[in-house]
Amino acid sequence: MIQNLYTRLVLILLVAALAIWVDVNDEIQILNPLNNSVLVSRDIAPRLGLDLQGGLQVLLEADLPEGSEVDPQAMETARNIVENRTNALGVSENVIQLAGDRRIVGEFPGAEDADAILDIIQQTGLMEFVDTGDFRPEEGSIIQTDFADGGTTEATPTPTDENGTNPQPVYHTIMTGRELTSVNVGVGADGQPAVDFVLSPEGARIFADHTAANIGKILTITLDKRVVPAPGIEGAIPDGQGQISGAFTAESANALAVQLRYGSLPVPLKVVETRIIGPTLGEDSLQRSLTAGLIGMIIVILFMVIYYRLPGIVAALAILFYGVIAFAIFKYFHFTLTLPGIAGFLLSTGAALDANILIFERLKEELRSGRNLQQAMDQGWSRAWSSIRDSNLAAIITSLILYWFGSTFGATIVKGFSLTLAMGVAISLFTAIYVTRTLLTIAIRNFKPQNLATWFGI
Repeated sequence: MIQNLYTRLVLILLVAALAIWVDVNDEIQILNPLNNSVLVSRDIAPRLGLDLQGGLQVLLEADLPEGSEVDPQAMETARNIVENRTNALGVSENVIQLAGDRRIVGEFPGAEDADAILDIIQQTGLMEFVDTGDFRPEEGSIIQTDFADGGTTEATPTPTDENGTNPQPVYHTIMTGRELTSVNVGVGADGQPAVDFVLSPEGARIFADHTAANIGKILTITLDKRVVPAPGIEGAIPDGQGQISGAFTAESANALAVQLRYGSLPVPLKVVETRIIGPTLGEDSLQRSLTAGLIGMIIVILFMVIYYRLPGIVAALAILFYGVIAFAIFKYFHFTLTLPGIAGFLLSTGAALDANILIFERLKEELRSGRNLQQAMDQGWSRAWSSIRDSNLAAIITSLILYWFGSTFGATIVKGFSLTLAMGVAISLFTAIYVTRTLLTIAIRNFKPQNLATWFGI
């Protein structure tokens, strides 16, 4: 016997209404009723994967002699650098992950300029310590320096135009990141996170001379001409050991340390393979998948209604509820939809039906044995539960194994399938046990079916 039946129904209706609201909108906003200002705003447009909207897939490999060992930490750092560089291009929903011990797979859905992406991936990354005098450039801005890759750090004359004026300041690079031997997160004099660094002997000499002559000036650090931080010189640093302090958090200090330590890729990468998927092919795949899913759903609903009668109608409503909830979760949490992901979603729909079928078959057996309708329902649910629990648990464990496999070997197709399958199984378990039982109980109490053979197909 279910307690608080109508409280459960209200909860189901509220969840369904919220899910539908998410499903039909690409952006949600919650307004302050007092002044109509926006309290919460979130973009919830569907994220489509590479195989659905087209784009670029790149396979990178460590450009080292065959058989040489590759440091796993260096490969992870290279992955982070590639991800940060491609994010700067504005490519949305890109996926950069390790594949084995010496390969990186990059996927860029919707990418139109493949050459730009390949160029930025293979950048060496140039770090410079630049004398900007009294000028403190904004972090993230780009400045011009008198140093080029492979060039010299000797000061060169600032270029002028035909009128003898300087169209854009060109600042002097006193040394490059190749002089850094160690960079770590430390603690500043104020007790806040800071970045400690150690220079090579040649770098220590250059740094000592410059800091002694420029106390109170700004020393700007750039990566590929883009300003990272621009700290002030508080005193001479003669021993080649310095500290960059400022309004750092532990996370931002660590991010800067990584940038300083690995301004250039720690492992040289070469492009092994590129694959471009056209948007037309992706759109066609999406349409075919949706059509196949819709046809399959209609067939399944017809089967449930014809074979199980009243319980089948309730199961069909529960399956629709399942689909609404699952799609809302995908949109709100920005899961990327791919063809394998859609396949996993549809397969998990079968898991939801499997649970309903087990329950309904037990219900029919109890009715055939002479129990009344309420007893048959209670017994049907309790006796089917162990089978439902074990089958769904096995599916979730399998999904976790597949997800681990996809993460370890860079198989994004496997990851997408396993993630949607596991999430779908969890949602379907909720709908089968909570939603279906609640709706069927309400239907029986209100309709009070007498001819059980007609209503339950026994």
